[in-house]
Amino acid sequence: MIVVADGSFGDGRRLVEHFDEVELRFGDFSDVGGLAELTAGAAAVVVTLQPLRAHHIAAFAPSVRVIGRAGVGVDAIDLEAAEAAGITVVNQPGYGTREVASHAVALLLALQRRLCGLDDYVRNGWSGPPVLAPMKPLDELVVGLVGGGRIGRATAEMLGGLVDHILVYDPAGPALPANVETVPQLKDLLVRSDVVSLHLPLTPNTERMVDGAFLATMSPGALLINVSRGGLVDEAALVAALDSGHIGGAALDVFPTEPLSSTSPLMGAKNTLFTPHCASYSDRSVWRLASWTVSDTIAWLRSDTIEHGNVVVRGAR
Repeated sequence: MIVVADGSFGDGRRLVEHFDEVELRFGDFSDVGGLAELTAGAAAVVVTLQPLRAHHIAAFAPSVRVIGRAGVGVDAIDLEAAEAAGITVVNQPGYGTREVASHAVALLLALQRRLCGLDDYVRNGWSGPPVLAPMKPLDELVVGLVGGGRIGRATAEMLGGLVDHILVYDPAGPALPANVETVPQLKDLLVRSDVVSLHLPLTPNTERMVDGAFLATMSPGALLINVSRGGLVDEAALVAALDSGHIGGAALDVFPTEPLSSTSPLMGAKNTLFTPHCASYSDRSVWRLASWTVSDTIAWLRSDTIEHGNVVVRGAR
């Protein structure tokens, strides 16, 4: 039996029909007191954005051997607690690669072409000259991608032919498309780029890496795109850089705290464009995520192998 967190995949009916060889139970993971009963007899649990801290994991029934994370980031799961409990953690970094990359490109185009402000201008009476400047031609832009993994590479491929030049900074040294230039230092990318797009995970080393010093190093008027994790960005520092005009605009799909509060300083910051953590969405990617997560969870329970995702923590239970 596998326990799936409520709300992860709609009503779950399609999953139940597709995986009719296993029992899928759906339940509320926010009630820590009920987790022992909910997971009794279960071999695995599947979650999306539901946090699994040490006290959640400690409450699981002893039968739980696998946590299937339906998504990429695992910062909401206490990996040390999972490992200590002998539980394997599996995630799905590749399910929405093209979708997230296309969302990054869409945010870049919308922000650079001032589409939101121009839409408001038309809706509010088309009065006076619209605010267009500054606006470099798209084919003169230098775009810097911080992170050259799956999504960074896909973004570079999509931008090829649209912009003048693409820079990538990634200390891991991944294989990259021929149309990009790898830069050895982050500072080199920041000072040369008209647009900086973030494509890296949230770790202790990357948390709030986009701070005042990072933003001050960016080229005056440059744009910031974030489709990775909200915790990469120091919200107060970004607001200050936007309000001062040093940063020309920011398009964000992710935020340090979600949902974004109506009282967040970001709400009043200049030249911003927000979407609600939906970059990975498409009709196909939703099913891909659900089916790959459950399929890999079943495969690990049966053979200690998976087909689609990554093993983040290898448990011994």
